[in-house]
Parts: sequence; C-alpha cells; structure tokens
Amino acid sequence: MASTSALVWMLLVLALIAANLPWLSERVFFVKQPKGGVKRAWVRLLEWLTLYFVMGFIAMGLEQKLTGDYHLKHWEFYAINLFIFMVFALPGFIYRYDLKTHFDKHGS
Repeated sequence: MASTSALVWMLLVLALIAANLPWLSERVFFVKQPKGGVKRAWVRLLEWLTLYFVMGFIAMGLEQKLTGDYHLKHWEFYAINLFIFMVFALPGFIYRYDLKTHFDKHGS
C-alpha cells in the first residue's frame, strides 16, 4: 500500500486536474456537446462546483480508509477548501478567458 504522504499528494494532483477540467473541455459534464458548440459560463461553474463536491467525497473516503474514522469538521474547513479549489482552477480559467482568445486571434 502507498504511504499516506503519497496518497495526499495524489489527491492534491487529482484536485488540481479536476478544478481545471470545466474550462478545458467543451463537453457538458464531459459527455454531451452543447448546442452551438460553445459551453456557457454558468454551465462551467456548475461543473466546477460539482467537481468540488466530488473531490470532497473522494477526500472523505480516503480519510475513512486511512484513519478508520471520519473526523468532524466545521464550516471554516469547507470554506478554506472551496477557496483552495478556486485557486487550483485559476490556470484553466485564465487559459479559457484570456490566453485562448489571444491564441485564436494570432493563429498560434
């Protein structure tokens, strides 16, 4: 079995990838192509929020598996995790709404 430290790092990398997926994919929930081929911003935010909760459930399961128990957390813990997930999503957001338009404009 992998060490606890390695599993935590894998969880962080998975969260980084999950936070950026809504801005890098044009499919709605990675399944359906939207009408007109362009996904709206509110759909991207809904996907992002859904992935936040999915990552939370994965982290809760990992905590249960590693420690044998789930420790009670208060609202501050979840607020901090939400903002960390926002920071993780920043590269995808910047690519989507800033860099992609420059790349498309200049044909790179």
